[in-house]
Amino acid sequence: MTTIVIDCPLEEVAAYASNPDHAPEWYSNIDTAEWRTPKPLTLGSEVAFKANFLGRQLAYVYRIVEYIPNEKLVMSTADGPFPMETTYTWDKKSEQSTLMTLRNRGNPSGFSKFLAPFMVPAMKRANKKDLKKIKRILESR
Repeated sequence: MTTIVIDCPLEEVAAYASNPDHAPEWYSNIDTAEWRTPKPLTLGSEVAFKANFLGRQLAYVYRIVEYIPNEKLVMSTADGPFPMETTYTWDKKSEQSTLMTLRNRGNPSGFSKFLAPFMVPAMKRANKKDLKKIKRILESR
């Protein structure tokens, strides 16, 4: 689990982060996000992502399995190289400040046994980098 405080109202942070169209802007490893179901985001929505991670090209589809606007978003792989779940939560620190949490859980079965031990530290580094980037983007608006 990785957290960051973003100096923007909760509603603005949650709206930006929960929109899959923005994912390639703030996730350094995500190249594309393509809706598989009609917009807007709702329970059961599916989005196909293409990403690079640890030198591998990944293609996977996330399904929205829990969505409480301005509070929590949980996405789980519906299709992809290994089971994975990503959770975002947002907590109001003040009228102009939001605590955002990013958590990834998964089973790296699609990676070789050699790469599997590097997955957790690599994910933590990537999550920190991505949260810093979303903070820069939102605070510079």
